[in-house]
Amino acid sequence: MVKQSLSIQQKLLQTQRLSPVQIQTVKLIQLPTVELLPRVQKELEENPILEEDESAEPEDAPKNVSISEYTDDTPSYRLYVNNQGKDLKPQYNTFQVKEGFRQSLERQLGFCQLSDHDRRIALFIIGMIDDDGYLRRASDMLSYDVSVKAGIETTEEEVEQIVELIQTFEPAGIGARDLRECLLLQLQASAHTPAQQLAETILQDYFEPFAKKHYDRIVSRLGITEEQLKEAIAEIRRLNPSPGGQIDDSYSDQAQQVVPDFVIDLDGDQLEMTMPRYSVPELRINRRYADTLMNAAKSATREGKEAEAFVKQKLDSAKWFIEALKQRQNTLRNTMNAIIEFQKDYFMDGDETKLKPMVLKNIAEKTGYDISTISRVVNSKYVQTHFGVFSLKYFFSEGLTNTEGEEVSTREVKNILTQSIGEEDKRKPLTDEHLVEVLKEKGYNVARRTVAKYREQLGIPVARLRKEI
Repeated sequence: MVKQSLSIQQKLLQTQRLSPVQIQTVKLIQLPTVELLPRVQKELEENPILEEDESAEPEDAPKNVSISEYTDDTPSYRLYVNNQGKDLKPQYNTFQVKEGFRQSLERQLGFCQLSDHDRRIALFIIGMIDDDGYLRRASDMLSYDVSVKAGIETTEEEVEQIVELIQTFEPAGIGARDLRECLLLQLQASAHTPAQQLAETILQDYFEPFAKKHYDRIVSRLGITEEQLKEAIAEIRRLNPSPGGQIDDSYSDQAQQVVPDFVIDLDGDQLEMTMPRYSVPELRINRRYADTLMNAAKSATREGKEAEAFVKQKLDSAKWFIEALKQRQNTLRNTMNAIIEFQKDYFMDGDETKLKPMVLKNIAEKTGYDISTISRVVNSKYVQTHFGVFSLKYFFSEGLTNTEGEEVSTREVKNILTQSIGEEDKRKPLTDEHLVEVLKEKGYNVARRTVAKYREQLGIPVARLRKEI
């Protein structure tokens, strides 16, 4: 018989747990101002212990809640919940961000005479279209998705018919499976001039040599002149390769409001930063449930204890939420002040060449916050300056050293790349190797692979694809 021994071991593990206030703060920090108001409204609706502070002088929530603090006489009418408040539609300082195209497609679908069955399939297909406006699924796979994921019995032929219907919607080119089909759909929807007919033929029958800029082969095989090819290419270049990403205002009856979270004003040679609250109210503890709390405390019944626990939980929740709002405000203010201090020269006049290389770590070190906290502050936040409205992400970029030993922003290098490519001879576009030489002449030692990376980030194709006749 084999003897087994049991042993008890003790291990000391150190773990970090966030307090309720910290958890609330993390959630609130990542919200932009435009989303903070509905979040506060939601809390007011769900927690009767919270109320708006009409005096605009926020009352600190008590650290320890005790019954003795709630001994004032509360009129009975104040025991009823009233969260309607004032008109919550302020006149924001906003700029417009165009709405996505899916709502437009759904509105257009509403004008089509379809059965409920076909309409459900069409709505599912619209939901499958990506942000660029493409439907990147073959009909057989799409019919499988409709059947399995949406639970709608269908066939490949039926799905293809509905896809073809959606492809007739505005903007032209929507719902295409690839770039070639997208461009063809747009040409087919336009007036057929000789140049457009030739462009359609090129895309239909000679798309590969066209994509590779083998213009001589196209001229030879079609028996056309170079001038005719130029006119056809000009027609193709007028088309939109991303119909979902650049939807026109005529397809949108709504626009997303982007509310600046910070406003920077220039007063002489001083920068002043403010954080508009708009209609986000100051909050305080609502004492209207004082009598309820007192009565519950006096009762020894199970219901009384449960009532007391409920009110105590709501008091704690209200206290944590108020504190989290204060911490959010302080965190955002300190972070924005650190960014202003780091980029002061830029904020004075908006000269992009004065924008210093800056990463999240730089601001984390200045503020003492974690990089993750800075990331949450920066995400989806906007600042209004005297020269425009910008996302906070705009001010962050990596850096490199020029030939004079000065650290410059990669954005400065990208601007030079964009300018150089814009001024190049389109018959002989600058290769990445040539761009390296151009940058070197201007005092920037950048490797070819870095140039390629920056070019791709700018959405600029390689030299071969920039060639024109």
